[in-house]
Amino acid sequence: MRPIIFSAAILLSAGLHAQDIKDTGSFPTMKEIPAGYFWMGSEGWGHNYDESPVHKVTFTEGFQMSISEITNAQYEAFRPEHKEMRGKGGFSSGDDEAVVQVSYEDAAAYCRWLSEKTGKAYRLPTEAEWEYACRAGTYTRYYSGDWVTGAMEKHQQTERDLVPVCLKVMQSEPNAFGLYDMHGNVEEWCMDWYGPYVAADQTDPAGPCEGIFRVTRGGSHNTPHDFLRSANRSAAIPSDRHSQIGFRVVISDAELQNEDTVHKENRNIRQRAAKWQTKEKEAFWNVPAPYIIRPQDSTPFYRHNHQPAVTWCPNGDLLAIWFSCDAENGREMAVLNSRLRKGCKEWDEAELFFIVPDRNLTGSSLLTLEDGSIMHINGVSNAGDWQNLAMAARISHDNGKTWSAPELIAPEHTKRHQVIAGPIITSDGRIIQCCDAGAGSHDGTAIHISSNGGKTWSDPWDGSPLPEFTDGGTGSTIAGIHAGLVELKDGSLMALGRGNSIIGKDGRKHMPMSISSDGGKTWTYHASELPPVDGGQRLVLKRLAEGPLMLVSFTDHPQRTPEDERGIMFGDKKGYGMYVALSFDEGKTWPVKKLMTDGVERMLDGGAWTSQFIMDETHAEPRGYLACTQSPDGTIHILSSRLHYSFNYLWIME
Repeated sequence: MRPIIFSAAILLSAGLHAQDIKDTGSFPTMKEIPAGYFWMGSEGWGHNYDESPVHKVTFTEGFQMSISEITNAQYEAFRPEHKEMRGKGGFSSGDDEAVVQVSYEDAAAYCRWLSEKTGKAYRLPTEAEWEYACRAGTYTRYYSGDWVTGAMEKHQQTERDLVPVCLKVMQSEPNAFGLYDMHGNVEEWCMDWYGPYVAADQTDPAGPCEGIFRVTRGGSHNTPHDFLRSANRSAAIPSDRHSQIGFRVVISDAELQNEDTVHKENRNIRQRAAKWQTKEKEAFWNVPAPYIIRPQDSTPFYRHNHQPAVTWCPNGDLLAIWFSCDAENGREMAVLNSRLRKGCKEWDEAELFFIVPDRNLTGSSLLTLEDGSIMHINGVSNAGDWQNLAMAARISHDNGKTWSAPELIAPEHTKRHQVIAGPIITSDGRIIQCCDAGAGSHDGTAIHISSNGGKTWSDPWDGSPLPEFTDGGTGSTIAGIHAGLVELKDGSLMALGRGNSIIGKDGRKHMPMSISSDGGKTWTYHASELPPVDGGQRLVLKRLAEGPLMLVSFTDHPQRTPEDERGIMFGDKKGYGMYVALSFDEGKTWPVKKLMTDGVERMLDGGAWTSQFIMDETHAEPRGYLACTQSPDGTIHILSSRLHYSFNYLWIME
């Protein structure tokens, strides 16, 4: 059997070596793809590590593939109600445009319907079939060579607000098999579960036996060129629907071969419940230590590690997660985790915690529930950037060793879904998750509420635009992004946030405080007594087990605060940087404030946007994204962008 190789002249022809197989009516037109073999994948540099190793794939039988992506007209012959989705977000309104807003199961159901109608074995292409058919004998970046042709261009760059383009099929040159739109237009669902490549030769492969995500291929509009390459691999949660994924179909009777699923065993995690011993007898404050420990294996680990979340586990461990990326709007982003095991002083090396290949994953939270299970909530983009996010949730019943498959609890890719660390459980059992209400620094904070243990969620927002955030003003969105939230003793909610600062009676900007007495439907805004925070800073607001409210924040921003407004008084000395404050009157006043330092001079590295800083008697960490948990032994754990602080209530009061 010989590999399929064509010249560039034939490559850009109209598929002269392929036989047209045309169905009647609105069924797709199919092209014959010959049996053969090819070398699948690439060297997989950087974030494309999953394209390696290159391996030989053989197809014992030919198959037929639809000449283009399935169109609205073709799909709606099966599911007429899909017409209501046409034009959503400005995309795919015409009969002959690629269908979008379809999940993996939607695409698979269409294949089953076609099979019943025609008596032919329709299905989605395997990932190997897709790349073989796309390459059509080529080993360049695209079947058109090192560049896509002009007609394939569909605004190939990441945009916060997707730029509408026409998704009409068959407008660019076909490849040598006569297939159109293999590069761009929309991504295409494949039948395979996503998994790592193997080095061995394969015959009629169909990917792993099981998995979490389904493969998508080909790249889409509003996507950088690199994601349109023949070898590029993407994936998505099977239930996901948005304007950048469609599909095409194949007809094949080949007996496909699944790979055995290889389960990577997490490092041994003990499951015996911890015996927590309260450490209230004396004050303590531990020197901050890094919790982000670079892995020595092939775990994807990038230069920018940021935005942590943390919780305690019933076995006594601490579990921390954060995102790792080269760019915060990048699609290489992975969520990593590290673990501080009970009785240990050093954190484990970072491990991969959550990844949806080629999707931005900005925003994570962790919450230990009353039954001891742990909930993980994460933002999932349709492509790059952190504005158009859906929200996915998982549960672990074994101290974070294994996790359920992610479920989309807020499936629309839109604003108000950028997850913030620090969800709370109210006195009546509701779970409330804060999310940034937009991608801008003054877009406020939204909340999502579940009254049934995380099964379903709702946003109480009434759809009104952001108000003017003034002292005594009202609106339906929390003032400030990255907000911390607590329930007050009277059942109302209180939040403190970054940005949307309110001018106080002293004429200076103050951190905004938002109060809601109707479950988050409306909020009243006030100027708190606290200084505002700014870029690279995120506060923590939490009710301690001892009763008072605790705030951990920053005295100023080292680059953006006017010099005469920098620092605050701690006793008889002015201090700068991270501090902890306590309120005994439900947030009205904060009489206890303490700089987060033991007074010893040392050089530390806060990572992310913080980098190196000097801690001493009057200086603490100048900025960082904070996350907090208080373990059942009373220890308060604060994570900044790289460092772990631990202390107790007595230290604050000391």
